[in-house]
Amino acid sequence: MQASKRALPAAVVTMGLLAGLFYAYACSVIPGLSNASDRSFVDAMQQINKAIENPVFFLTFLGAPALAVWALVAERRGGDAEAARWIAAAVVLAVVGWLVTFAFNIPLNDDLEHAGNPAQIADVGAVLDDFEAPWVAWNIVRTVAFTASFCALVRAFFLSARRS
Repeated sequence: MQASKRALPAAVVTMGLLAGLFYAYACSVIPGLSNASDRSFVDAMQQINKAIENPVFFLTFLGAPALAVWALVAERRGGDAEAARWIAAAVVLAVVGWLVTFAFNIPLNDDLEHAGNPAQIADVGAVLDDFEAPWVAWNIVRTVAFTASFCALVRAFFLSARRS
């Protein structure tokens, strides 16, 4: 199989992993932390935000859209025009997810980190109030964007496979 033909399946898998990661936050991590004390929530999110900065996450976070772009170039060069349109939509949706992450979620994570040690925050409830609702809202937006990107890639994959 040509390298360009492997780009689309790899994009599907990596985008699915990325969509699943943000979905897991939306339906389990944040709801679970919401049942903890304010200090425990802040401490856990600070630890999670540090832990996620690792090569595996960055490879997926940067690799999924890059693979989608590679698949788009390959599909436009010698593939199916309809599949290329679906891949293009997937790329746009992934960029939306990226923009939301960089414009909203990361700055909120940084604010939470700069609040300091949860055991020493005078009004940890206020810190959590400033963080939780906007972070959850923007996480839902990026989850929808990355999930829609994944679905568009799946559609493109089946269109491309049908042609082969």
